[in-house]
Amino acid sequence: MNQVRVRFAPSPTGYLHVGGARTALFNYLYAKHHHGVFVLRIEDTDLARSTEASTQAILDSMKYLGLDWDEGPEKGGSYGPYFQTERLELYREYAAKLLAMGRAYECFCTPEELDQIRKEAVEHGRDPKYDGRCRSLTEAQRQELIRQGRKSVIRFKANYDGTTLVDDLIRGQVVFDNAQLDDFVIIKSDGMPTYNFAVVIDDALMKITHVIRGEDHLSNTPKQIQIYEALGFAVPQFAHIPMILGPDRTRLSKRHGATSVGQFQEEGYLAEAMVNYLALLGWSYDDAQTLFSKAELIEKFSLAKVSKNPAVFDIAKLQWMNGVYIRELSLDDLYDRALPLLQEWGFVPEEISPELECKVKAVLKVLQERIKLLSDLKESSYYFFQDEVRYDEKAVRKVLFKEGAEEILSSLLPELLSVKDYTQENLEPIFHKAQEQRQCKLADVIQPVRVAVTGTNVSPGIYDVLAILGRARTCQRIKDALALIKNRQEG
Repeated sequence: MNQVRVRFAPSPTGYLHVGGARTALFNYLYAKHHHGVFVLRIEDTDLARSTEASTQAILDSMKYLGLDWDEGPEKGGSYGPYFQTERLELYREYAAKLLAMGRAYECFCTPEELDQIRKEAVEHGRDPKYDGRCRSLTEAQRQELIRQGRKSVIRFKANYDGTTLVDDLIRGQVVFDNAQLDDFVIIKSDGMPTYNFAVVIDDALMKITHVIRGEDHLSNTPKQIQIYEALGFAVPQFAHIPMILGPDRTRLSKRHGATSVGQFQEEGYLAEAMVNYLALLGWSYDDAQTLFSKAELIEKFSLAKVSKNPAVFDIAKLQWMNGVYIRELSLDDLYDRALPLLQEWGFVPEEISPELECKVKAVLKVLQERIKLLSDLKESSYYFFQDEVRYDEKAVRKVLFKEGAEEILSSLLPELLSVKDYTQENLEPIFHKAQEQRQCKLADVIQPVRVAVTGTNVSPGIYDVLAILGRARTCQRIKDALALIKNRQEG
């Protein structure tokens, strides 16, 4: 087999959707598995909607996921340029070839005439497609239409006879009746190519061997194969991957929550977890293995194991998987990933002293097992870095305002003030002593302190929390909690 060359060709009209990211990933894995080439091409011919910001967002998302392209923007390559707006002369050249061959023609029909053609077709029970009325214009008729100031498009002269066979690597043989095709537009009146034309020229000239894309493009394939054949290009192998659905089994969209890769990155999903999860949307290696490193995915990926059925995006499973990956990070790695967020939230300054680095790592160590997203750190770690505690009203009512809580905090305060080094070895006896004196559960002693110092009744182990907070902050928060209790009693 010739060297595998695949491509991912997004339109820069918005952020990179997880569906697009999954397509990019499957192309990347297929290329790497076969020691081939992964091309990134930007299809920016929709001038009204394409933006540089969207292009940059797509590139950033690809980099975040680690989907390094071999040819394309910022990389170059032998088959560029890799932006369609820089390839317009190529499209015009091949459109002219089709015109000269008699496989394309100018169409001067107005939008109103096209609407009328569709209406009449529907009224007579026919497919609402173009009826080919400009197929056989004489040169005199053509010149008269030009003299009238009519704008023209270029239409491909489709072959209506027989069938077009798509030998899909996922779906098997799919047969299309050519009679269902129409003479579709390949060059619009503004000179810009349509998708079905530009993609063929680009894939052919870039020597793409395998076109791996969403199943929504399957219906375009017979049109594209006719263009390949008309121009004498080799037809690539096609593989159409299943749709991604939301939990309600409708097409995944914004109403289901985050759908762009950038949103997931901002919410604290690790790239490794995203890649692992996206790979499982429509592909599986076996029934047992769920967690895959990128190297394992490259080794094991094959189109033969891609399902024909739609994949359901399960945010709960993604969050679970992300939590697994977070727990497997080394503390240094977790620190490197979390620090920018802690700085963004104003928890720590830009310049980090060795002492503060130790504190941050201590916080991350006690929280690592408890978070599913890096963004969870915003709520679960703030009280380690900020002076003010945000009390959870339910926890305050249930724990701080409970009978005996004031007495427990009052008796513990002098003990905690006298401890020099806040270590488990020094702190644990204080709590056990209070438990024995009151003949209560240890939790009855710990919970008032936990709510006082963290604002909530759920936190890492209390000895770890106090050790990180230190004596001054711990004791001040207990004093504040006692004042809160007293104010309620007086109020």
